[in-house]
Amino acid sequence: MHRILSDLKLVLRQLRKSPGFTATAVLMLAFGIGATTAIFSIVDGVLLRPLPFPNANRLVTLGDQVSGTDWGQHDSGPVTGPEVVTYPRDTRSFEFLGGYGYSEFELSGIGQPAQIVAARMASSVFSALGVAPLMGRFFTDQEDQQKQQVAVLSYPTWKSRFSGNPNILGTKILLDRKPYLIIGVMPRNFEFPLSPGRLNRSELWAPMSLSPQELSPEANASWYLNLVGRLKPGVTPAQAQGDAERVAQQIMRNYPPDEANFRIKPVVYPLQQITVLQTRPLLRMLFLAVGVVLLIACANLAGLLLVRAIRRQRETAVRLAIGAPALTLLWQMILESLVLSVGGGLLGIGLAALALAIGKNLLPETMPMMSAITLNWTVVGFAFLLALLTGFFCGLAPGFAALRTNVNASMKEGGRSGSAGGSHARLRSTLVVAEIAIALILLTASGLLLRSFSNMSAVDLGFRPDHVTTAAYALPQKQYSTQTQIDTFNNKLLQQLRQLPGVEAVGLTSTIPTTGDGIESFVVDGYIDPRGPDRTSASPSQVIGDYFKAIGTPLIRGRYFTESDNANSQPVVIVNHEFAEHYWPHQDPIGKRMRIGTLKSGTSWMTVVGEVADAKLTSPDADASEQFYQPVAQLEKDAGSVALPTDLNGNGGYIVLRSALPPEQMENALRATVRSIDAQLPLTQVQTMEQVVAQSEASRRFNTIIISSFALAAVLLAVLGIYSIIAFSVASRVQEMAIRMALGSQRSHIVRLILVSGLKLAAIGCVLGLAGAVAASSVLRSFLFHVSPFDPVVMILTAIAVFVLAIAASAIPARRAASVDPLQALRGE
Repeated sequence: MHRILSDLKLVLRQLRKSPGFTATAVLMLAFGIGATTAIFSIVDGVLLRPLPFPNANRLVTLGDQVSGTDWGQHDSGPVTGPEVVTYPRDTRSFEFLGGYGYSEFELSGIGQPAQIVAARMASSVFSALGVAPLMGRFFTDQEDQQKQQVAVLSYPTWKSRFSGNPNILGTKILLDRKPYLIIGVMPRNFEFPLSPGRLNRSELWAPMSLSPQELSPEANASWYLNLVGRLKPGVTPAQAQGDAERVAQQIMRNYPPDEANFRIKPVVYPLQQITVLQTRPLLRMLFLAVGVVLLIACANLAGLLLVRAIRRQRETAVRLAIGAPALTLLWQMILESLVLSVGGGLLGIGLAALALAIGKNLLPETMPMMSAITLNWTVVGFAFLLALLTGFFCGLAPGFAALRTNVNASMKEGGRSGSAGGSHARLRSTLVVAEIAIALILLTASGLLLRSFSNMSAVDLGFRPDHVTTAAYALPQKQYSTQTQIDTFNNKLLQQLRQLPGVEAVGLTSTIPTTGDGIESFVVDGYIDPRGPDRTSASPSQVIGDYFKAIGTPLIRGRYFTESDNANSQPVVIVNHEFAEHYWPHQDPIGKRMRIGTLKSGTSWMTVVGEVADAKLTSPDADASEQFYQPVAQLEKDAGSVALPTDLNGNGGYIVLRSALPPEQMENALRATVRSIDAQLPLTQVQTMEQVVAQSEASRRFNTIIISSFALAAVLLAVLGIYSIIAFSVASRVQEMAIRMALGSQRSHIVRLILVSGLKLAAIGCVLGLAGAVAASSVLRSFLFHVSPFDPVVMILTAIAVFVLAIAASAIPARRAASVDPLQALRGE
């Protein structure tokens, strides 16, 4: 231990004598280790750490793969209301299995009314998750079946909306203006469903309380709920899926005649796998990118230490000559590298903590379990291990280089400057070439992502988002229990909004573009689906007023809906271009007929009166999908014999308002208009349509920004590497340059000599980097949009950029070499 402390003091004393070198090395490593630690904290919280539930490896989802859709292939798969009862009752592989569904409530009775995200859940879901409440209790099966109005609060909601009131249990709140009794509060870190992002976290949980309509035979064709369960000990997901398939066969045998052609296949997935499904490729790419930056930083550190070792060759030779053990010198070199890397690691941990504090809110909304992303002891331990490994391996190259010092040659030179040994020069050049190659790979990836984002921004959205304000609303059933009350509110809202200054058009819709889509089965008159009967489905939208003019969707053929398209007129429908081309290729769709439901459903035929452009339903980079639009006033008539007396239409959705004024200026007027009709009704998601579109692009924008940032950092480090090696080469060849000029060499020749040496390294690095970029193309392919991973424009431009930077990095030492005074240089020698 005394020997180690003695060596440590020696290393620290030597580093204090070179503050510039020490600061450069520590800051460079701090950046690399800090960035890697920050990304690893995200990887650890989202991918590596088990879900925050006991024995989380036994938690699974159960859903349906429905024929004719992609449900259950890239997600957990939805289930119907009747299946929420049937699967838990008839399967034998689960300790607990329960249904849940996403919901929204108008919360009132405490301050200003607010629209909140919530979840309807079976009591067995709490049992499956195995987390006890912080206060109170869960609701029971009996309360669920009896439709008792009770609620369990999330910890953040209890703290923020109820000020952490310790006597909250037994308090009544109004949800959709119905009284609910608070019976429990969940722990701080409890979150379920595990929805991506911050905006979709449930603020409270209420019993599932399925209505008679949700359990009716018609509900067998409505997939909108989910199932989660805990497997019995020793049961695998594959065995549970086989058990569920047996139950699914019985479910299909009991389908009513008009649904007899539906086919389902149950799928069971681990809950962890489903939770991180969308995020895993992104995090892998980020971790790879930040690893590249760290690798370049390590190469730079190794290069700096090698230069330092060469400059200390005479000192090393003297120590070897007087009998210093070679292993001692190697150990001291490694110890010096370790001290630098540990210093960089400590500073890097601080930078990582700062980056997480600032950047956590900038993560894309597709990121799940954001509350688990923290700088915990696992992450800190990873950072220290990374620092130690970095220091050890970076110290090996200069350490072995020092051991190869020729004692006699170094002592004879007597301190004169000259070129370093050929092996040392080759090692330094190899490090710089590797830096350039790796940086070029990352810069190429950045260029491809930037071009993808540019392509996505230029996509025709199928509507005009400029000058459009949107807001979501939901009418509580207690105050709006009849269709007449709902129609009165909607008509009054449209009438008052049209009277606002600057308003050009206003409409209501069940969905707006880029926020998602739904699926509804339908029948096209005269069309025979090659996949079999009852396989056709498309995304439906129900609209009121001048929706198409408000959103700016162009009309291709026919007409928009008018006020005459009401409950007393012929049922009509508008389809998009993709729909028309699929079912009536190269024909005029106007006058064609379709109806919702299946071949045996008693629904009414609707006549196509218009064809509109394809609006992007999920994101600008998504393919066009088939869509049809119905006027809300005709929904009951469209449903025909399937309609129920309890059906309510148009009781929620989105307000879409186009004005000549800036859309931000219309937000307060929109809120005031709604309050003048219903003072308690809250609006949510009040924003411009351009903001809605930007949110749908957020994930791709985040990928582009973060990879581009890492690429720029990598290129900067590589350029510093070129500069350092050229500068050192010039410094060690001062005598050579002086002799050349004394013998008549022009200064321009000296500049050319130095520039050529730098460009040689850049050329070799670019060739290797382009080859590496081609090899790494498979990693990027899924993140690109209308861009080939081998795009020649991007590759050529990035290579040119690296060449230009290499010239710039070599120019400074080249000018310095050309400015050498031969007389002074030779006199100094």
